[in-house]
Amino acid sequence: MTQQQLSPDSVPRADEMPMLGLGTWQNTDAEQCAESVRTALETGYRHVDTAQAYDNEVSVGEGIAEADVDRDDVFLATKIWTSNLAYDDVVHTARESLNKLGVESVDLLYVHWPADEYDPEDTLAAFSKLYDDGLIERVGVSNFTPEGLREATEVCDAPIFANQVEMHPLLPQAELRATADELDVNLVAYSPLARGEVFDVPEIESVAEKHDASPAQVSLAWLREKGVTAIPKATSEGHIRDNWRSLALELDAEDVETIDGIDERQRQVDPGFAPW
Repeated sequence: MTQQQLSPDSVPRADEMPMLGLGTWQNTDAEQCAESVRTALETGYRHVDTAQAYDNEVSVGEGIAEADVDRDDVFLATKIWTSNLAYDDVVHTARESLNKLGVESVDLLYVHWPADEYDPEDTLAAFSKLYDDGLIERVGVSNFTPEGLREATEVCDAPIFANQVEMHPLLPQAELRATADELDVNLVAYSPLARGEVFDVPEIESVAEKHDASPAQVSLAWLREKGVTAIPKATSEGHIRDNWRSLALELDAEDVETIDGIDERQRQVDPGFAPW
């Protein structure tokens, strides 16, 4: 597959969710954020991820509105922050997020972290209410352990669609992937390039050289081989397009085995309130 042949239809889907999206964490310059979203959508991306805590929902919404792409074609996700996870706060701040994004509903709404005001029954009851009212199309959780994910699926009246976690070749999340498969929950990988740490891993460099690809493309293709959706953060047009071209890269079994054999383990996101 050549770059010219890549189109939105080139993106595989996990239950209607495009398996390559644009992450927007730390993209707080309003103009730059809106421009990166617009650029990504006009490149072919159809999945955009934001959060209340990113303080850029307004800019993300502006980028979507400015792009020459129908809103109905965009899979849009945001997240409720930990201080807003009591029932009434979930419902109220979710509506605020919709207003900031300039949309009537979002395709996926996540519990950002199971921390602070998170109470499984109370919090997820609010998410189910939003789901029943049509304000969110899908319920998601983020940074949940296998045990927490299992509990969420048991408690929530609406289906748990996805668990968004840090995942990359240096943090392969084997146990969590097995649990998600068992529970029929999709995994979405944030920091899929380990904040650049994958670029200097010899095994990834060797696979990249073999395919005349970038290490970023190799890491994103590896996640896709694992059935995991990746949402790499990118602000420049060059990085947005480089990540997009990962869709043209098909890893063979030897490539996957090489990457699976990496011994090094790194977790980039590890706040004190994390559940692990």
